[in-house]
Parts: sequence; structure tokens; C-alpha cells
Amino acid sequence: MVLREFHSSALDSLCTDEQLDLLNSIDTLRSQGISHYVSLPQIIVCGDQSSGKSSVLEAISGVSFPVKSNLCTRFPTELVLRKDSNVGVRVSIVPHHSRSEVEQRSLGSFCEELDGFEGLPQLIDNAKAAMGISTHGNAFSNDLLRVEVSGPDRPHLTIVDLPGLIHSETKQQSAADVQLVQGVVQSYMKEPRSIILAVISAKNDYANQIVLRLARDADKSGNRTLGVITKPDTLIANSESEKMFISLANNHDVEFRLGWHALRNMDTDQGTWTLVERDQKERDFFSKGAWGEMPSSLVGISSLRTRLSKLLLRQIAAELPSLIEEIKAKEYECIKQLKKLGQPRATLDEQKSYLLHISQHFQSLVKAAVDGTYNEVFFEGIQSSAGRQKRIRAVVQNLNEVFAERLSRGGHYRKITGQENQPDIEGQILVTRSGFINHIQELMKQTRGRELPGTFNPMIVSELFLEQCRPWEAITRQHILTTWQAAERLLSLLIGHIQSVIT
Repeated sequence: MVLREFHSSALDSLCTDEQLDLLNSIDTLRSQGISHYVSLPQIIVCGDQSSGKSSVLEAISGVSFPVKSNLCTRFPTELVLRKDSNVGVRVSIVPHHSRSEVEQRSLGSFCEELDGFEGLPQLIDNAKAAMGISTHGNAFSNDLLRVEVSGPDRPHLTIVDLPGLIHSETKQQSAADVQLVQGVVQSYMKEPRSIILAVISAKNDYANQIVLRLARDADKSGNRTLGVITKPDTLIANSESEKMFISLANNHDVEFRLGWHALRNMDTDQGTWTLVERDQKERDFFSKGAWGEMPSSLVGISSLRTRLSKLLLRQIAAELPSLIEEIKAKEYECIKQLKKLGQPRATLDEQKSYLLHISQHFQSLVKAAVDGTYNEVFFEGIQSSAGRQKRIRAVVQNLNEVFAERLSRGGHYRKITGQENQPDIEGQILVTRSGFINHIQELMKQTRGRELPGTFNPMIVSELFLEQCRPWEAITRQHILTTWQAAERLLSLLIGHIQSVIT
């Protein structure tokens, strides 16, 4: 990016006194970092690759961006113009939130200032390298390159040039790059207070250009989208293609409420043009042929600046009341959250004391729940299920009774019943009294030892007991699990209570 002439009047038409007052207010909010939390008015330039978006941005702002045919924007570039008594440029990187904490610190620390523009291209190359983009550029980044230009003739304005949308993967651009670029563009488009400049090239059928679909998805009503047609000079005069794009410029096909505008960009293959030469060649083109019949308000950079001036002013004026309300609502929420955090705990001793207080309160409530002294506010609400679950001593005692009942009814492996041929119950075998006696007699025969006739081996008692208590393990494990789950629910409710009351 090169600034050919710092003192440019290109943006003068974007800055009336009334608009400057409003923009000053927005700029103050932006400088305080409010844009991280609410959408602020800005102009975003987006389009397919090689659609001419960078040339549109240059014509609007008076700041030159690289527009070589083999070079495309590989990251969002935010151009911040600020009115200041001092002349200078400041370049920084705003890391994307998906970056790791280490990467965010590293990229966030990149910030350099210049009092001239000779070293600016190298500075931007350094920023590219920091973002992981090579000189030849085989990757895209969703980090934001922020270029702040200040000077006494600069208005307060933010313009964002976004990476060009990719139609399909190539050897240089992977499928991941396609998705990354589209995600970046969509994230800017969906900001409700952004004016979308949807740039399309007359070199390609506009129905096949992705930017139109994304713009209509993000701004369904078309209230904040302005279509921009570039490269109309590449169309054959009086051809069907030229007629089609002229119809589009008249808002007859793809309709936006803000309409369309046509620009003739500079051709980089013909050498370097000054902005004055660019504007003159554009005026010559739109003064003749079929394009010469278009209303002057719909063609050329001069009238586009005027349209943008009015659109931006209208957008800010319309959004300012809701913006103020949104900021107030977020301020109220922040104050509410801060109050919940309690008094500041700046020192290590204060932090230790605070944590000790939490642990003591937690311990006292656990002890009260175990002891069955339910006098604290935490134990109120006995009518609800959650309220009953807090009273852990009562819960466990009730579970113990259930456990005892299950053990009494289903704790013996062979259950004596008065009827024959009944189906077995899970974990139990149903037998008659006589059948059970026969089982014991058979067991006595199988356990004979050195005892005298008419007596029995005492080991039969332990073997019979072990057989009869076979269901105990499953019943006991279920009781332990149920009790553990009750304790877990208590601790979960208790932690939630401590968090809401103390923090």
C-alpha cells in the first residue's frame, strides 16, 4: 500500500460539519474499544477476487493500495482516518480471537509509527510476516491489519477492505482458504451498522459473483448495501453484456434499496496513474457511449463520494439512538456483573482471605446438611424437588430405609414360597419349604467330614449363608450409587448457591 499524496481532498465530500460531529462521537467510542462489544458504523468494501475492490477503496479514500492483477488482499485491512494536528501513520495488528493466547500477545504487540510514508510498504510486509503470510502469499489470515492515518485534513472515518471471495480451490488457494475468506467477509457483512459496498466486475457475469449472494443473505432488506460495478470499459460497446450491466446499474435486476453505482478503475497494466489522472479518464469514459446516457449521480467517483457521504450520515443518525441504548444496556450488565464480584481483591492476602471465606461458608453448609440442621437460607424450598435434595441427612436416611426393605425382601438367594412351579424372580430362586429342606439335605451329604453319624459338618452353615446372601452385593452397590448421586446433587446445588451469593 502506498500513499502517493498525503494532503488529498478525496474525502472532503465525506465530511460536513454535521457529519464530523457525529463521526467524532463514533470515533471516541471506537478508540475506547467499544467496537469489540457493539457494532459501530463503518464502510466495508467486499467483492470477488480481482473485482477491483482495492481500486474502489483507493478512489474513495485517496490512499493507494496495491492493485496488481496477480495480487489480492489476503487479510482484512482497516483504514482509519483521523483528524489530528500531527501528520503520521500507525500500523498495528488486531489478532483474531481464534488465535492462541501466546499468538494474541505476540501479534497484539506489533505496533509501529511513521512520520512519513517511505517505509510504509516494508512495514506492511513485516506485518504480513508476523501474521504468517509469506511474500508470495499462499495463505490467508483473518487477523486485522489496522492502518491509522492522521492529519489536519483527514476526517474521522473507517473503511475496511476485505479479502476477495474465492470461487474454488486452486494450487495456491486451498479449500480451507475458500472457507476462511468467506467466513471473514460474512462476519463483517453481518454487522448491522456497516454499509456494504458490494463490488462486482463487468468482466464476469454478475450472477456468478459470490458477493451478491452473501450481501443479500446478510442484508435481506438491502437497506445498507450499495452495489458497485467496476471495469465497465472492458465491455464491448452496444453488446448484450453492456446492456445487461447498464440495466443492473439502473437497479432493474438485482435490486438494492441503496441502488448501484459504476466506476472506471485505473488499469495497472497501463502504468501508474495519479488520482487526478484516474478521475479525468473516468469522466471521459462516462461522457460518451451508452454509459454517457446514465444519470451522473450513478457513475463516477465524485458522485459516489457524495452518495457515501449522505448514506454514512443517514446511517449514523439513524443508528445513534439504538447504539446509545445498546451501550447503556451493556453498561448496566457490566455494572451488574461487577457488583456480583464484590469488593476488589487486588493483593494476594485479600485473594487468599476471599477464598478462605468461600471454603469456610461451603464447609459450614455441608456440615449443616450432614447434621440435619436446616436453618440456613440454602435449605429453604422444601416443597420443590431441589429443596428436598439439599437436606442430605433426611435423603440418606430415607435411602437407608429403602435399602433395608430391599435387603429384607430380596436379599436371600433361595426364597421359600407356598406354591410350586413359580417363575424365578431376578436374582432369586423360588422354592417350596420341602424343596428347600431337600436342598439342605443334599448339601449336607456333599459336605460330610469326620463328624459322627446323626450330626453335620458345621461348614455347611457358612456355605449356606454365602449362597443365601448372594444378592446382597448388587443391592448394596445400588444403594451406594444412589447415595453417592444424592451427595453429588447436594454439592452441585451448594456450589451454585455459593457462586450466586458470594460472587
